[in-house]
Amino acid sequence: MIVDSVLETIGRTPLLRLPLRGGEVNLYVKLEMFNPTGSMKDRMALSMVDNLPITQNEPAISMVESSSGNTASALAMISAVRRLEFTALMDSHASLDKILTVRAFGSNVQILGNDDGALATDQRDEEARRIAIEEDAYWTEQHNNPANAAGYIGLAAELLDDLGPTITHFVSAIGTGGSLCGTARQLRLHIPEVKVIGVEPVGSIIFGGQGGYYRQSGTGTPEGANVGIVIDYDVIDWGRKVADDEAFSICHYLARRHGLLVGGSTGGAIYEALGVAREAPVGSRIVTLACDSGTKYLDTIFNRDWLSTQDIHIIDVEAQFADLFAKAPAVPQLLMAPDPLGR
Repeated sequence: MIVDSVLETIGRTPLLRLPLRGGEVNLYVKLEMFNPTGSMKDRMALSMVDNLPITQNEPAISMVESSSGNTASALAMISAVRRLEFTALMDSHASLDKILTVRAFGSNVQILGNDDGALATDQRDEEARRIAIEEDAYWTEQHNNPANAAGYIGLAAELLDDLGPTITHFVSAIGTGGSLCGTARQLRLHIPEVKVIGVEPVGSIIFGGQGGYYRQSGTGTPEGANVGIVIDYDVIDWGRKVADDEAFSICHYLARRHGLLVGGSTGGAIYEALGVAREAPVGSRIVTLACDSGTKYLDTIFNRDWLSTQDIHIIDVEAQFADLFAKAPAVPQLLMAPDPLGR
């Protein structure tokens, strides 16, 4: 494939099939790390930039966004291509890899909050608002930007092209709500009966409950921060919470058994998807999103010393879900063009 811009490589990512219960149920993982900056956020970032209220001949503009990393990386990449000025407001929750990525694209980074690893979402948002007002910058405001969810219309179309109307469950992490709600809303137009499950970390307050400290990056909403308007509770059937131990254990399992490096939000979603698969009817097709690549978290999720300092314990995933993995093929198949009729 020959392209004229790296932006043309956004989307059209493959599906990884993981047969469960001896093939009675299939879990399909959309490998979004194949996007140019290694995450699904490339889709929504391009949608937000394309929907900025600017004209083609307008002088160089400035953008600002509050992001723990992936959205910032995506906006920085797009800004490099479009010749835009961009400032990312990040905190110590962001991995060093993501901070360096934004800077590598020529964008600016401001680190806010304390050095304790806690999210500073509200502080970042306040600074973004100030910069937008006082420095005449465009704040893309991902939590309240309809273009965020619209950026995943193409993702839903790809799932429908690959699997047709056979998807029974859509299980995914929820942060801003763009990927979960934007994709689910489109799927429902073609599969009204599809079950949609949103997954947040224990300690996030999107689905209520006690707020607390969590280490899964780029997902959930911490206590004290506002849940944005992009989250559409009407398209979500159930909200679930997954602890850091469980989410990161899935990351280690996927790396060591399937050669797949994913981030913590993906680990949480797949942990919940496995729980769904345990009770799902024979023939169910469960879809989830591998939101980003685990290469962004080699110094945290996959670093035993860091896990120890954070008091995170990796559990035996194969033992916990032995009933699901029994008799399943040892090597998963990469689906490029599956039969939509499931033959």
